[in-house]
Amino acid sequence: MVGQRVRPLAVFDVDGVVADVRHRLRHVARRPKNWAAFFAAAGRDRPLAPGVDLVHEYAHDHDLVWLTGRPEHLRVVTERWFAEHGLPEGRLLMRPETDRRPARDYKSDRLRRLAAAATIAVVVDDDPAVVTRLKRDGFPVRLADWVPYERSLREAQERLGRT
Repeated sequence: MVGQRVRPLAVFDVDGVVADVRHRLRHVARRPKNWAAFFAAAGRDRPLAPGVDLVHEYAHDHDLVWLTGRPEHLRVVTERWFAEHGLPEGRLLMRPETDRRPARDYKSDRLRRLAAAATIAVVVDDDPAVVTRLKRDGFPVRLADWVPYERSLREAQERLGRT
């Protein structure tokens, strides 16, 4: 592409980075887990100011990629939530409905494919297991630590491959 400037990528997770999921964790904190209620409440997440501010900061000189463990059926809800909260547009990569790998494996795989075509400047994620794995894989990672990481979310992301 002659004359077109290629910008590096800034990759952001959604839940726990820009969206506060704490109000819906009660649905998956005990057995039986109510995944339908957990996902149905996603449109009511409050924005997390530190994450939102960081996204806007990177959007000035990076192309944004949203890499989330949210299932594909939440695409419309997620895109609407971004628009309602003034988040900049970016490529939205969501977990396929049948993919139940731990978040660290799912995200590492997706990032390897992204890195084959563009420079990844930063990956921002709230999951310590994801951050550890991505650092090990050589990605520039920043832990989103502005919300305490909940045990029920860790189980959903790492053991059950649900978000």
